[in-house]
Amino acid sequence: MIEIKNLKKLWEDDGNSVLEGINLTIEDGDIYALVGRSGAGKSTLLRCINGLTSYQEGSLKVDGCEIKDLKDKELREFRRHVGMIFQQFSLLERETVYKNVALPMQCWKYPKDQIDKAVREAARILDLEKLLDRKPKALSGGQRQRVAMGRAIVRNPKVFLMDEPLSNLDAKLRVQMRIEISKIHQRLGATIIYVTHDQTEAMTLGTRIVVMKDGVVQQVDTPQNLYQKPGNLFVAGFMGSPQMNFLDAEIKEKGSDLVAVIGKDELVIPAAKAKALKDGGYVGKTVVMGIRPEDVADRADGSMSSTVKVYELLGAEVFLYFTIETFDITVRVNPRTTARPGDTIKIALDGSKIHLFDKETQETITN
Repeated sequence: MIEIKNLKKLWEDDGNSVLEGINLTIEDGDIYALVGRSGAGKSTLLRCINGLTSYQEGSLKVDGCEIKDLKDKELREFRRHVGMIFQQFSLLERETVYKNVALPMQCWKYPKDQIDKAVREAARILDLEKLLDRKPKALSGGQRQRVAMGRAIVRNPKVFLMDEPLSNLDAKLRVQMRIEISKIHQRLGATIIYVTHDQTEAMTLGTRIVVMKDGVVQQVDTPQNLYQKPGNLFVAGFMGSPQMNFLDAEIKEKGSDLVAVIGKDELVIPAAKAKALKDGGYVGKTVVMGIRPEDVADRADGSMSSTVKVYELLGAEVFLYFTIETFDITVRVNPRTTARPGDTIKIALDGSKIHLFDKETQETITN
């Protein structure tokens, strides 16, 4: 278990905060994906967990052991049980796959028979058995990454720390390696903390996802909850590809209903969402309305209309891009659609699937 409480990390050169008030509890055996844009503090947090970077305030405990209290010898012993996998493979080009995988155990002076057993077991898990006598230059990118993983798992660590390990691979290899990482987790049952800027990677790998922005944790939840119940505008826009559509909407009363007014169009707000708006005092105010591309349909009876700007075919689905009241909108539709660029189409928004956000604070009003 990894317990982080009120962790704060400052840059040494200017004293600005890179991590601010981080609170996380990572249970034994979980995969936590740290996701966010470049500069969010993901890699810095990972380095704090491994003791490679110091922190000024708060507590960071691994199995009840406070990292900043460890002396040099204790820290080295702690790192023996941590498998670190970086973005760069950093393989020894003149050595064989066998020696590359064995390197950590050789550095720790494990017995030769124990090293051999561990290397061959790691090779079996990662399908490297036929490659043990090759050198890295004779390997593909995916094979080189599996060697780097083998070097991390060979000591059977308690926790894996992975810092964007797939970012240098092409799209097909990334998918294959995500499957490999999932298999490793199932076989070893170790805790994995996985840093990525790719929200698709985070959603497919993480049992829980930590969304970060500017050194602050925005939300921690399951992939499904983050997608369906984002806690604020940033999370809503970050999770999902294509991202959620956002429009400004004025909330008005119309008889017994509340409606969201977008330009000349109106959308009746479902009762539960209407209650949240009334309770929050948003009647007569402008809020941000969000809706996923799959929750917008091109229908002849739709209440809104717009001209298609871009048509994008992706095999099993089509994305249509257009503009409503200066807001760019994406719709995910069936590939049998006849709509093409320049066509004016009718669209309908599923009111039960809208998300509403406070325009000032950007916090979620209701999902």
